This record gives sequence, C-alpha cells and structure tokens, in this order.
Amino acid sequence: MSDLRIVHFPHPALRWKSKDVTRIDAQLKDWIAQMFELMYEARGIGLAANQVGLPYRLFVINPSADPAEKELEQVFINPQIIKRNGSEDAEEGCLSLPEIYGPVTRAERITVEAFDLSGENFAYELGGIHARVVQHESDHLDGVMFTDRIDAAALAELQPLLDDMTAQMKRQQHEGQLASDDELRAELQRLQAARTDD
Repeated sequence: MSDLRIVHFPHPALRWKSKDVTRIDAQLKDWIAQMFELMYEARGIGLAANQVGLPYRLFVINPSADPAEKELEQVFINPQIIKRNGSEDAEEGCLSLPEIYGPVTRAERITVEAFDLSGENFAYELGGIHARVVQHESDHLDGVMFTDRIDAAALAELQPLLDDMTAQMKRQQHEGQLASDDELRAELQRLQAARTDD
C-alpha cells in the first residue's frame, strides 16, 4: 500500500467496524510509524487505524502531541475498555473533522486492556486526558465519531460544517480526485481480507 494519509468525514472508513489484528509484522510496524508521523503533523494526540483507511483494531496516542516526547507514545492493539467510572464533559476535536469541536461526556476513569507492538498484553487504569483520548480512539474502531455523542443542540450548530465536508468529498469524487464510496469500501474489504489468517 502507498503512504497513508488521514481521511476526512464522511469517508466510509470512519464508519467501518474494524477487525482484530491477528499478526504483528513489518508491515503493521511501518503503518504504525506512519500513523505517529501523521498524528504529529496534524498536531493531534491520538489516531485510529481507520482514520488512515486501515480496517484494523489499533490506535496510537501521545497526549503531549510532542514528537520529542517519545516515551509518551503508546500503541494499543485490539483494545478493550473493561471498566468505566464517573463522567465528565470536555470539548473534543478530531483529525478527521478539522476545525470542528463539540462537548462530549465520557467516563472519568477507565481500565483498558490491549496488546503492545511486541505482542505483550497490558492493562492500564487511566484518568484525565489519557482516559478521554483512549475512549475517543476506541470509538473510532467501532465506526463511532465524537459528533455521534454530542447533544442535539450542539450537533445542530455543527451540521452546516459537516454538510460542507460532505459536499467537498462528493465534489472530489465527482472530479475523480477520490474513489467512489463503493470503491473505498471494496478497498477496506480487500485490506481486511489480506490480513485475515486462515
């Protein structure tokens, strides 16, 4: 596959329910390295695989958004949030929805289990920004965007911006700059099948 890029709403990958990663190989490590690069270029703190058109259950985070702080980089492969406590509201944005922000209620503290890049299982109890970014990126893997979690009044305010993004994508497809939705879905299925064991 060619170099990855961040896809924008309403790209079909953003509504794709990702499949578990079944092997960690050189290709996967290369994709993850590219994901970190793209995340930093966009000044983000998290990026899910389907945000770069990959239909696999993994995401990367660095809550500092600083590429110099490599020690804060984390890779979550096949993550599962197994416990949620409390709730708090905060504004969220998304690299697939540039310049769009809205208030989202999330669990205040979570416990998440996942595998790292060496295939080791781990579990973390997280709070604050760490808990929020992990919940946001986990949602992506199920095809859920933060705009699905904001109230009707906030969504109504954002709707013109979302409509504009939809119109932009349709225009790109009409002009042949971007494949059709059906072709994009077929590519997601192809990528999924290529990494399904047995």
